[in-house]
Amino acid sequence: MGMIYYKTDDEINLIKESAEILSRAHGEVAKRIEVGVKTKTLDKIAEEYIKKHKGSPSFKGYNGFPFALCISVNENVVHGFPSDYELKEGDIISIDCGVLLNGYHSDCAYTYPIGEVDDEVRQLLKITKESLYLAIDQASAGNRTGDIGFSVQNYVEPFGYSVVRELVGHGIGKHLHEPPEIPNYGKRGKGTQLRDGLVIAIEPMINLGKRNITQENDGWTIRTVDRRPSAHFEHTVAVRKGLTEILTTHKYIEEAFNN
Repeated sequence: MGMIYYKTDDEINLIKESAEILSRAHGEVAKRIEVGVKTKTLDKIAEEYIKKHKGSPSFKGYNGFPFALCISVNENVVHGFPSDYELKEGDIISIDCGVLLNGYHSDCAYTYPIGEVDDEVRQLLKITKESLYLAIDQASAGNRTGDIGFSVQNYVEPFGYSVVRELVGHGIGKHLHEPPEIPNYGKRGKGTQLRDGLVIAIEPMINLGKRNITQENDGWTIRTVDRRPSAHFEHTVAVRKGLTEILTTHKYIEEAFNN
């Protein structure tokens, strides 16, 4: 594992500014999520908003990734490509985005139901989102990465869901991906200890079926082997003295999507 970069209060505030642009970009995308919209249209909205507000899309060009958004529909877990695909009633769509502003990255994801989705899929979204906040509750100084992973795994597995193992959360700052890794499974009291100044992206990826995943021929899109749906929610958070601060927010998403 590489060196962990702990952030000063000033650096955390810069990440928070990046996170605000990111959160608002998500809100702009949320306004357009509906049956019939092409996923590449959503990508264009996000990129234009981010650039208009002096940021850069963190994902575009990252290891050759060609888009501002990762858009993953139904059985696709993460890293899906925006395309001419038109959203259909009953789909679910994960939108993952990052912003680079003032030299610092932020990262955030949300999974949406399109119209009327199956009850079991709607519950998957609800439980996955709840697991994110349970994980954040464990992201306090003195705890360990295993406490975060355990909280997710212990919450979702009794529902019959499975935790993706190969993909994890991560440190974030001047680089989009920094140490330490933040798995969504684990044992209490194990792993890297969390300290004041650590900024991490926590992102449960939870499958309705089995945990096994595969990579598509595009070299990016990750989907479930059994082709059952997968949900993904993410926040960038800072471990600060005596508290955990959520730097990104889903409030703009929820205001836009629920209106």
